[in-house]
Amino acid sequence: MTDEPLTADRILDAAEEVLRRFGPSKTTVVDVARALDVSHGTIYRHFPNKAALRDAVAERWLARVSAPLEAIAAEKGPADDRLRRWLQALAWAKRRKVLDDPELFATYHALAEQARGVVDAHVEALIGQLARIIQDGMAAGIFTVTDARAAARAVFDATMRFHHPAHSAQWQDPGIDEAFEEVLQMVLAALAGRHPD
Repeated sequence: MTDEPLTADRILDAAEEVLRRFGPSKTTVVDVARALDVSHGTIYRHFPNKAALRDAVAERWLARVSAPLEAIAAEKGPADDRLRRWLQALAWAKRRKVLDDPELFATYHALAEQARGVVDAHVEALIGQLARIIQDGMAAGIFTVTDARAAARAVFDATMRFHHPAHSAQWQDPGIDEAFEEVLQMVLAALAGRHPD
């Protein structure tokens, strides 16, 4: 037993490890408590139930995806360049998770499917980031759309093949990078009100 105080972060660390070992369908609060050498009642002081613990794990995992994207959205450079880098970063982050540890990705995908509210909030945050980039492009005269939020939703939906876990089986296709670039060119052209080259 460690003398370290039991914090929500320590519980989430343990929960991630237990989920990695047993998967979401077999992981219990008792398993997480056992990994920390505490009673399951101690876990409930931080998380009221198993669903809240799972939601917190999913939220933490999704935050690791959105934090680097937020940094790109907050930059002050040209909006078209930031949009390109933001979409690439999202696609590559998801792809790396699948390729580096497919079992863990499958575990988190299953967990996220059970945490719909967390996922919905994550998607709204990502669309908000996109909308800020597009709004900057509108202000600079780079983009000609009139509704940044609607355009952000359209861009997110148009690029879903490259970042939504439902499409992860396609991410190893030989032509995926070329397909991504083609979609990206069309998106940037549409935002700028011109025909793609």
